[in-house]
Amino acid sequence: MGRPTPTLAAALRAAAGPGLPVGLSAGLEVQPEARAATAAMAAEEAEVDSVDANEKIGFKKSFPRKEGLYLPKSGWLTGWLPTWCPSSTSHLKEAEEKILKCVPCTYKKGPVRISNGNKIWTLKLSHNISNKTPLVLLHGFGGGLGLWALNFGDLCTNRPVYAFDLLGFGRSSRPRFDSDAEEVENQFVESIEEWRCALGLDKMILLGHNLGGFLGAAYSLKYPSRVSHLILVEPWGFPERPHLADEERPIPIWIRALGAALTPFNPLASLRIAGPFGLSLVQRLRPDFKRKYSSMFADDTVTEYIYHCNVQTPSGETAFRNMTVPYGWAKRPMLQRIGKMHPDIPVSVIYGARSCIDGNSGTSIQSLRPHSYVKTIAILGAGHYVYADQPEDFNQKVKEICDTVD
Repeated sequence: MGRPTPTLAAALRAAAGPGLPVGLSAGLEVQPEARAATAAMAAEEAEVDSVDANEKIGFKKSFPRKEGLYLPKSGWLTGWLPTWCPSSTSHLKEAEEKILKCVPCTYKKGPVRISNGNKIWTLKLSHNISNKTPLVLLHGFGGGLGLWALNFGDLCTNRPVYAFDLLGFGRSSRPRFDSDAEEVENQFVESIEEWRCALGLDKMILLGHNLGGFLGAAYSLKYPSRVSHLILVEPWGFPERPHLADEERPIPIWIRALGAALTPFNPLASLRIAGPFGLSLVQRLRPDFKRKYSSMFADDTVTEYIYHCNVQTPSGETAFRNMTVPYGWAKRPMLQRIGKMHPDIPVSVIYGARSCIDGNSGTSIQSLRPHSYVKTIAILGAGHYVYADQPEDFNQKVKEICDTVD
């Protein structure tokens, strides 16, 4: 079960040590009514997060316990996997730090507390610019905030940039989600809203890749007053599953059989089952990631980060599975609802010209929002991971979009 959310005051006192005023380490205003948490809770946070006082991200609000999202209980499987998989939260922390050391700008990082004792691991980048609408980056399925490493430097030159690990992914909490697709979506959306409230952000430019695009759209539907511009980058979950998919695109029997056999399992279960061979599996299956980030890393830094992100407790992964039907289609396609989005929210859709993902969603969004701003942008030479395939072009397009806001 979730435990009461610790207040900001105690967390910052524990991190800052004696003699440093509460809130100073974060550089952000703190609500005066925040009370002291127990020393044990503060010690636990210091042990889990190991974040220096000057790296803490302050937040303005704590949340009560809510029904629906609880920290997972440890069982025989979660207890056994760490001994089989050469990974841990410490390994993930080290892999992330290795990536962030190469980011060419200053940043603050730390956990933002939301309800039920959950936390959202957050990175803030800023050149002391506070009068611009912040850009918030939502990563895709199986990713983490570290994958934006090629983009941080350019994107934060003229506005604050926030990136965080989605609930259930990366270094954020990994609670048990509901099994119902609509409720899972709502739990993700509420975690984003609680995160926004905790940081005291009024409005955001929301950019999401893959699953992050789907969740960004879902958030914009529910909280339109908080979104200045929605940027969808190769979004997942927009089109419906073709009704005649079986007849139009025959699927080999062996793939059907494999799909049926793997239905009870999570999409990335093979990495955990592979145990000590999991990292080699990532390197063999996705050698392109090393190439994408070769300008920043000469070794397997990024593939190691992806591996450690995805062999922890499969919380967000299970949530994603509960939102899908066979072969990766969304149970609740976004195109069925995006026409109801507030007409004043501008939407930009960015695709890689070489992507294997269907790029027609941008055109479909335009037809469903005929009286609203919708623009589709293709990045030449880029595939699905457009932000890593052509980072300079991608960064420039995103900055141009942001400049239309302020």
